[in-house]
Amino acid sequence: MNETLKTIAERYTCRDFSPEPLETAQIDALVNAALAAPSAMNLQPWHLVVVTDKKFIEEMDAATMDHVKNDPEWYERMKERGGNAFYNVPCMIFIGINETEWAPLDCGIVSQNIALAAHSLGLGSVICGMARIPLEGARGADFLARLKFPEGYSFGMSVGVGKVKSGKPPHELDKNKVSYISSV
Repeated sequence: MNETLKTIAERYTCRDFSPEPLETAQIDALVNAALAAPSAMNLQPWHLVVVTDKKFIEEMDAATMDHVKNDPEWYERMKERGGNAFYNVPCMIFIGINETEWAPLDCGIVSQNIALAAHSLGLGSVICGMARIPLEGARGADFLARLKFPEGYSFGMSVGVGKVKSGKPPHELDKNKVSYISSV
């Protein structure tokens, strides 16, 4: 199996990160992988905000957990996974998108590039749409101001990246999710 296919097959969603910060070279590699993502008509409808400010991540995490308390089932699930929404991740890459038609799809491609690049570097990642929660909550305006998305951009997705504290195997492949149409 070639290295790319091996990276895809072995990548998993990490939910237990070491608090150790990433190295500048690792962050640069992740950013370059994100920026290399293809996009519709090469419009590149994204803006990346790399957050390594642990206090800021923890504030957003606390706001998320405070919101999730309103849903006991979801809250218990989060408590079972360590009691926080962002899993102690030391780096979050927020992907802001503009309002072009294909921006949400392109954002997904950027997210996947970051996740695969992280795994190839020996890091863990979690693609985290839950970061939307604090951005829409009581402190949302403050958090958005601190993220400094350019005018016309809004939250698309975030990807948390860090060194893995404890890992797990990737999910099982479900071949029932595939149909084939052939000329034979």
